[in-house]
Amino acid sequence: KMAAGEAAGRYRSTMSKSKDPSGLLISVIRTLSTSDDVEDRETEKGRLEEAYEKCDRDLDELIVQHYTELTTAIRTYQSITERITNSRNKIKQVKENLLSCKMLLHCKRDELRKLWIEGIEHKHVLNLLDEIENIKQVPQKLEQCMASKHYLNATDMLVSAVDSLEGPLLQVEGLSDLRLELHSKKMNMHLVLIDELHRHLYIKSTNRVGQRNKEKGRISSLAKDASSVPLMDVTNLSTPRKFLETSQFSTPGSSSMRETNLLEMKEDMELDPEENSTVFMGILIKGLAKLKKIPETVKAIQDRLEQELKQIVKRSTTQVADNGYQRGENLSQDNQPR
Repeated sequence: KMAAGEAAGRYRSTMSKSKDPSGLLISVIRTLSTSDDVEDRETEKGRLEEAYEKCDRDLDELIVQHYTELTTAIRTYQSITERITNSRNKIKQVKENLLSCKMLLHCKRDELRKLWIEGIEHKHVLNLLDEIENIKQVPQKLEQCMASKHYLNATDMLVSAVDSLEGPLLQVEGLSDLRLELHSKKMNMHLVLIDELHRHLYIKSTNRVGQRNKEKGRISSLAKDASSVPLMDVTNLSTPRKFLETSQFSTPGSSSMRETNLLEMKEDMELDPEENSTVFMGILIKGLAKLKKIPETVKAIQDRLEQELKQIVKRSTTQVADNGYQRGENLSQDNQPR
């Protein structure tokens, strides 16, 4: 009995001190193992059963008292559990979708790169087709420019067309005839420009002097003072050299200023290109430079210099003789044989 009393005391102290069920179980096992009397064991068993029944009653009472809160807590817990489960499933689905999107984006990127390259190729092809279409019209436009003597525009057009035909469009077989035709025209273009240059250097300039001389002679004959007018007055003639040495340039004789002036020369398609002979000759020189035929031009001028000067002397002599004969006729009509 004393042992049972001690065991019960230890049981109560253990229950009060410890809330751990494993500690309680160990205490009961120790009490039963130290007790040798069957009656003590039965007593201990009865007390345990009584304690468990009391716990069940207390638990039932607490459940009855807190049924609403307990139900709400259980439902809330279930709801939270379901939400967590759904969230996990959704996150898993989102991860799968992200991986799928990543793969699709890689595919789209390759597709977009391919389309971008194809777009560049098509744009290049369209540019080539536009260039071919423009080049096909070059012979007709070239003929019109040559007929109107807009040689600089014609030279630019011809050089650009030949460069394209022998460059980016070299592999286009359908343009072989046009390529040969324009190349041949480019090879012979400088001959036309050189002839025009000589015509303005030696023929048109002297014709202008003769024309001015005739006008002065007419004025002088009206004034009855023909002897005071010289036959040839070239002091005011605007020659290319005088054109370069006028006040257009801050430093006369400066090669850089002359070069700049030549580079800045432009052709007005609306005006007569031969109206200003000096500008026209500058344009001819610019066209020859674009054709890279300046050495040939210098050689042609040197070769034809003597012949052209002789022709100037011949024409001037004929002009002076004709002018003198006309004056003699006028004087004879005025009864002044002298």
